[in-house]
Amino acid sequence: MTLTDAEAVRAERVRILSELLNDLDALADTAAGTMRAEIPAYAAQDEVFHADVRDQVAKHYRSKLAVLFEDRTVTLNDFAFTRRAAMRRARAGVALADYINAFHVGRQVLWESVVKRAGGSSAGHEAALSLAGPLMHCCDFASTHAANAYMEFQQYAAAEAVRESRDLLETLLAGNTTMRGRQLAAAQAHGLGPDSRTPLLVLIAILLPGTARPGGESVPTGPGRGADARHAACAAIARTGANGTRTLSVVRQSEIVAIPALGPGADPEEMCDRLQAVRENLLGEGIVLAMGVSTVIAGIAQIPQAYEEARTVLEFLPEEGGVAALPRITPFQYLALKADDTARHLVDPRITALLAEDRACGGVLTATIRAFAAADLNLRACAERLQIHPNTAQYRLRRIRERTGRNLRRINDLVDLLVAIALHDTLSPGTNPERKRLATATNESRGSQTYGHSHESR
Repeated sequence: MTLTDAEAVRAERVRILSELLNDLDALADTAAGTMRAEIPAYAAQDEVFHADVRDQVAKHYRSKLAVLFEDRTVTLNDFAFTRRAAMRRARAGVALADYINAFHVGRQVLWESVVKRAGGSSAGHEAALSLAGPLMHCCDFASTHAANAYMEFQQYAAAEAVRESRDLLETLLAGNTTMRGRQLAAAQAHGLGPDSRTPLLVLIAILLPGTARPGGESVPTGPGRGADARHAACAAIARTGANGTRTLSVVRQSEIVAIPALGPGADPEEMCDRLQAVRENLLGEGIVLAMGVSTVIAGIAQIPQAYEEARTVLEFLPEEGGVAALPRITPFQYLALKADDTARHLVDPRITALLAEDRACGGVLTATIRAFAAADLNLRACAERLQIHPNTAQYRLRRIRERTGRNLRRINDLVDLLVAIALHDTLSPGTNPERKRLATATNESRGSQTYGHSHESR
């Protein structure tokens, strides 16, 4: 270009920037309105949010125009105001992708305004083209700075949330019901307020070693991988909350401790179903858990006791893990599971011999004893449960009486047999008899779903 042409382009460039600066308010309105129309996450926000967005757009445009007017390199000081805005977007629940998309919308609106004001002259076109590179660089610099500020705040907020959750859990496990400030707010957000009578459960989950994906593919189980697996499991358990609350779930050294709030009228077995589903889903990722679930408690004062219950019930699980949930077993089953060798020695050897032999043959007589008890000693109802002829059921009862000396129609004799069966089920053949294993509850109990065993299958 000649000197005259270059001066003309510079003049057009100043003219375009001046017009943009004069129309800054209208330009900011257009950009903010476009963001609201094109980004659903922005459209869902309130008017205070949109007023803040409009104010930020105006600040961004003013800073960018200043850099272009002065024809200088953009610096962090030009967009120092972005950090607080990024924090506000993160607090409002705006995803990072939506936040950056808003910057793209703002850049597009600004560039279209530059092109519109270029006019029909060649000098105007050249001026617009000369602004394209610096403008895009300025917009990219601003969006990158905003994204970094957003991520820094998210990481800080996540760390603070983990710290607050851990502190809250330790307070609850210590039996302290006095809370205030941010800790009180965190407790209430998880349905664990000091005055709440909401039914609660306490869960302990342990990551088991030697995990493998379905199909036999082995999964690395080093220290780093174990920590990652625990945190992944912790996050999955935290999503099991009911009634809009998030379950307090914390990685506590080698265990995960969670306190699900059930809500008024909630069924604890529904929560157990959710936890069972979480465990099964994690199995697909090669994460194997053993979960112990306490009884239902009312209020946070009983959390320390429930924590000990959850730890105790973990002993009932086999080596491959599972979900041992106290809400799914009866007091009778629990007592049998807690019994020691002395209790087993008290069982009549004739009963022990019958049960061992019957287990090896498929458990027909054991199933008959259970069905007869469940049918309230009604022989016909027992036969219907077993889908056999009443004469067959009668024959089995006679065999049991001949082998054990117990008459199933006498309550004391029936109790002896049921206790012996429950004690026998806590031992697994071919393994260390000192290790308790939970085999099953009764066929009618949902506990059989909890531990993945079935008496009938035997």
